[in-house]
Amino acid sequence: MCQQCDYKEMLSESGLEATDKRLMVLEVIGNNTCPLSANDVFTVLCRNSSINKVTVYRILDLLVEHQLVERLNSLGRLSYFGLAPNKNHRRHPHFYCSICGRVDCLNPESMDVDFSSLQKTFPGQIDKVEVRVEGICNTCISRDTIH
Repeated sequence: MCQQCDYKEMLSESGLEATDKRLMVLEVIGNNTCPLSANDVFTVLCRNSSINKVTVYRILDLLVEHQLVERLNSLGRLSYFGLAPNKNHRRHPHFYCSICGRVDCLNPESMDVDFSSLQKTFPGQIDKVEVRVEGICNTCISRDTIH
């Protein structure tokens, strides 16, 4: 859970109105330790409020567009969402399990990419860098060794 982020302030600073539903979506994403799919966000929100699945998708698209939330592409067509890098959250790599599809955040120090050097040497504009490590998570390895 993020104790450092003021979601109302984040929305305001990005030029968005801090509606209840936008705040709820940001809180669900910010309060999780790993990126979530849109369906995961919808499922969590449905526990305590009534919200339409299409509304969740639209809010996620809006938050991505305003760079408050980052869309992470998985091995298939499914996308995951996590807080975008900001003053409280450093850019970091992600681990994707090739069996169950789980996405986990990795420690920012585990794989350091010098973005300023990359920008200096690349002859264009870099809008996003996504570092992805793929393999098999411990849960899937354990499950496989039991059977």
